[in-house]
Amino acid sequence: MDRFYSLAHASIDFHFKQTPRDFVVEEIPLYEFSGEGEHLILFVRKKNLSTAEMVGQIARYLGIKNKEIGYAGLKDKHAMTKQYISLHKKHEEAMEDFNFDGIKILSKTYHNNKIRIGHLQANRFYIKLKKVNPTSAAKIDEALKNIDKQGMPNFFGYQRFGNDGDNHILGEKLAKGEAKERNPRVKKLLINAYQSHLFNLWLSRRLEINSLVASFEVEELESLLNLPNDEVKKMKAQAHPFKLISGDIMEHYPYGRLFDYEGAEDDLKRFNERDVSVTGLLVGKKAKTATLNARLIEKDYDDVINVDGARRYAWVYPTEIEGRFNPVEAQYELNFTLPKGSYATVFIEEIAKRKLR
Repeated sequence: MDRFYSLAHASIDFHFKQTPRDFVVEEIPLYEFSGEGEHLILFVRKKNLSTAEMVGQIARYLGIKNKEIGYAGLKDKHAMTKQYISLHKKHEEAMEDFNFDGIKILSKTYHNNKIRIGHLQANRFYIKLKKVNPTSAAKIDEALKNIDKQGMPNFFGYQRFGNDGDNHILGEKLAKGEAKERNPRVKKLLINAYQSHLFNLWLSRRLEINSLVASFEVEELESLLNLPNDEVKKMKAQAHPFKLISGDIMEHYPYGRLFDYEGAEDDLKRFNERDVSVTGLLVGKKAKTATLNARLIEKDYDDVINVDGARRYAWVYPTEIEGRFNPVEAQYELNFTLPKGSYATVFIEEIAKRKLR
């Protein structure tokens, strides 16, 4: 899918097209593999295939069910991706003769347990931006410095919502029992799209609030935000670009337990030092919801659906950010690492936004 970004005073600022040549991602596993055990761990490179399609091809070749193959996360179809999968060790000999266009086994090892969804620490990305002039390259340099220093909002990327961007519409109907879908995997993906849609709407609203806090005085903000004067004063005094509100649900970063933010200076300090981060709601049963003033905002993006919910980091910190401008090719090469569940395309969009600042 093409993504174009333009500045008001220039022509095309840069061109990004998600292809295997210009978009490469490598999985960083949650733990080291033991090198022994009944599970065969394969490090696989794929291109122009989704993770589900890759798993399906291997399962058909072995004559087994898809669910017998373990993997930690879903990887982009329109990319070259490297990820780990697990099989029972009894399939090792058969896999030596496996051959399918777009799938290459890079290495193998063993482990005691099957790889499961979420057994992932982060993803390392290599991305190439094209049609970049020196002025744009300087702006990208500055944007990367800002992201490295401040972090970025953790939106769900456009891939989450299907080719037409409307998977959440059917997802809502499925979640509320107003429609049916026989394929459990498809049903889950569609419902997840609805949860993601509400999360993105909430996060957009919180970013809008951040902008208002930066632009207006306390007296004006009371009526604009419909929040108490003392709350607005506390938000105005915060140094972090994402303004915390009493009742927000925080989580130790990059993983850990949830807890309520009640305005304590120590929690603010830990947020500024990246020890904790703020979370948003993925609607559903069993999900912890915000309280106090934060709930006044969150409730507009909540819903009652018959699936389990969760919390998701609303603000994340990319690491190992590197950028290189090639003036001869008019290209800008990026390397960066994102925590699991975060989208490289959102990182690219954030660059486009920050160049204007």
